[in-house]
Amino acid sequence: MIHVIAQIDLAPGKRSRFLAELQQIVPIVLAETGCIEYVAAVDASTDLERQHRSPDRVTIIEKWDTIEHLQDHLTAPHMLTYREQVSDMIINAQLNILTPA
Repeated sequence: MIHVIAQIDLAPGKRSRFLAELQQIVPIVLAETGCIEYVAAVDASTDLERQHRSPDRVTIIEKWDTIEHLQDHLTAPHMLTYREQVSDMIINAQLNILTPA
């Protein structure tokens, strides 16, 4: 199994629009072969000192059966279209691909 943490830093004030676009493809992604989990999350409001919070960040948490399934997902036509639709909202994106320890 592959775990993916995608941290997406957005232009100020674009988070709601970005999440609306993302929610449209979530069911399509969940139907992809090998997709175990695909969920968006935002920074929780806490009083924990070490927590990094940003109103302009979205984290996508994913689980895939194999790296090949992830690769297929990254090149799927709906993902290419989606990335084009949201590209003007994204300042930076970091992809962390992990295996269970």
